[in-house]
Amino acid sequence: METAETTDAAPPIRRHRPGQTGRVLVAVALAVVVAVAAYGIYGYATGHTSGEPTLVIYTYASLFNQTNDSAAIDQQVFGAFEAAHHVHIEVVHPGGTLLGTLRDESNAPFADVVIGLDEVTAPEAAARGLLIPYTSPQLSHVPAPLTAEIAPDHSVTPYEWGYLAFDYNNTFWNATRGAVANASFEQIASNSTWASNLLIEDPTVDITGEEFLLWQIEYAQHVQHTSWTGFWQSVDKYVRTAPDWGTAFTEFSTPPNPPGMLVSYSTDPAYEAYFGVPSTFGSTVAHSGGVSYGWKSIYGVGIVSGTRHLSLDQQFVDWFLSGTVQSEIPTGEWEYPANDTIGLPSVYDRAIPPGSITALNDQVTPAQIAANLTTWLDEWQTVDNNFG
Repeated sequence: METAETTDAAPPIRRHRPGQTGRVLVAVALAVVVAVAAYGIYGYATGHTSGEPTLVIYTYASLFNQTNDSAAIDQQVFGAFEAAHHVHIEVVHPGGTLLGTLRDESNAPFADVVIGLDEVTAPEAAARGLLIPYTSPQLSHVPAPLTAEIAPDHSVTPYEWGYLAFDYNNTFWNATRGAVANASFEQIASNSTWASNLLIEDPTVDITGEEFLLWQIEYAQHVQHTSWTGFWQSVDKYVRTAPDWGTAFTEFSTPPNPPGMLVSYSTDPAYEAYFGVPSTFGSTVAHSGGVSYGWKSIYGVGIVSGTRHLSLDQQFVDWFLSGTVQSEIPTGEWEYPANDTIGLPSVYDRAIPPGSITALNDQVTPAQIAANLTTWLDEWQTVDNNFG
């Protein structure tokens, strides 16, 4: 961020993230909405006949829905697969979390495919036997570390990824004379002004907050070589906590007195540039000793154990990694496509170059996350009542 303005204008309406809280169902032009218990079911009309099988897909309600032409994208992603494979697709947005719904239905699964498990929830789903491993031939276009970081057993196949970041507004950039562009966990912990300007998401109910907690834990253990709870003990009187990422971003982007920093994503400046908004904020990761440390957020598609259409499921996973779908990820999901043959729009020049970031995911395995996450969350809640 080379220059900073003196005012902070509101950025464009944001896309949502697949989180752990319930979501509002958004109807799109192609969708037929049917109320069934706590679910929203969307069917894509492409000449479906009664003799065709039905593929049930669980996902988050905002998948490809925060773009200028979301209906056309949904048709291209789901409708085109229907037409090519003579199948009917029902896209279901569970009222709870994807992992929780799969767990609750494990004895009588309703879904065939799930889209949106991540590097935190995928390991638990795999450990519980909720998924069927599948090695897609399309993985030849996906960097091997990306697969290893979400599901080494291929129970989930990555389709997009990005990095967590500290977004900072122009007012705080000016107040710190640009120092926030090289923020560190140590500086936040030792400076009450910085800590009081940081807004985080509650890791017990929001996936962004959960990923931030993992980022901080791995940074403390592998960069600082110290107990991770020390950071929270230092900031507990100051840091603000929001219940979810959407609420946090609204607070961050709403005048007159927003917090100076927000835990969000490194592609946020690219999103802002895409809509032609003058620069209102920048993004950074955690710096130490000249190295930039971040946490890689990875989302994947998996085949549900107990599926009725294994062959179709596998073909759908292949399709989701194809260029047709993956080319919609950069401006449809605002993440990096897993398929590394896909080009990026020029607005991604505003994002932090991912190659400049050292991923702390490399310091912990998916199995270790699954085994320790509950304990880490419990410990986080007991650090201070301000968070609990």
